[in-house]
Amino acid sequence: MTDTRRAEAETNQDEPAVSSGSEPAAPASAAAADLAEKLAREAAELKDRLLRTLAEMENLRRRTEREVADTRSYAVASLARDILQVADNMARALQAPTAELRQIADAGVKALLDGVTLTERELIKVLEKHGVRKFEPQGEKFDPNLHQAMYEVADPSLPAGTVAQVVQAGYLIGERVLRPALVAVAKAGPKGAAGSSANDNAGASSETTRQDPDSGA
Repeated sequence: MTDTRRAEAETNQDEPAVSSGSEPAAPASAAAADLAEKLAREAAELKDRLLRTLAEMENLRRRTEREVADTRSYAVASLARDILQVADNMARALQAPTAELRQIADAGVKALLDGVTLTERELIKVLEKHGVRKFEPQGEKFDPNLHQAMYEVADPSLPAGTVAQVVQAGYLIGERVLRPALVAVAKAGPKGAAGSSANDNAGASSETTRQDPDSGA
């Protein structure tokens, strides 16, 4: 009897051990799923941060390259603006002698004028080498971004708003205006001139008509 009871007791002790070992399986699976979801969420956040950082670094690189290029292009703007006065003086010196004076000038004067001409050309080439370009908008449409109007002229051969004369050449540095061109702008186009002529002719005709009776009398 003692052996039988002992065997039953051992059997009873073994059964709860088996059942208690199988119960935590479901909570362990749920915990593993939660952990996997948490890790996936953190990985997605880290990936998003990485992509944002890479985009910011790329924008910073492009902006830096632009700033360096602008600095390189426009660093000589102040010096170039001062040199333009020298170019203007050379242009005035070359415009001073008329064609007649050039023809009767002696060899020394002609050599001097040729030297000034070559110096002006070389100066323009040096400015162009550093991105400074000269422009003379003769006959172009007036652009307030590039031109500065000094006065208006009546020129029936040009449409209104056209550059009729260039008082002083303008200069660009890169895509910016280093100095606007000083210009005179046409204020009357062909249509306006034709209208004025028609009005003048009409006035003359009416005046003749008024004078005819007097002359007949």
